Amino acid sequence: MLKQIITVSYVVFFALTINSLPIHAQPLRGRTPLINLGRAENLARQAAEEANGGLQHYRAENSMYGPAERSPHTYDGHGSWTFTFKGHSPDSATPTVKSVVTVSRTSIVHIDYNGLIRSTP
Repeated sequence: MLKQIITVSYVVFFALTINSLPIHAQPLRGRTPLINLGRAENLARQAAEEANGGLQHYRAENSMYGPAERSPHTYDGHGSWTFTFKGHSPDSATPTVKSVVTVSRTSIVHIDYNGLIRSTP
């Protein structure tokens, strides 16, 4: 009899415990997932592509497609990367557009400049 009570107790305990565990991963509540440099590079390039009419009209320079560590970026030390790169039309290799895009660690994207390539003095 005691053995049956212990067995039933274990079954009830196990059923209550397993029922309280999450079945799938729970989202982060109140926290935004942080991104890495590679994701920031993609977000910056995609923002420039969209701002310039899409891939049928615009291509970013090759450095924006390779390893993120080689992309033209600076890190501000406070959670944001700024990418400065040129782009061109798909049928030409001559850059015509300069984009400066800042991406935060929380995936906020801001286009600081997107226009003609300015000459530097």
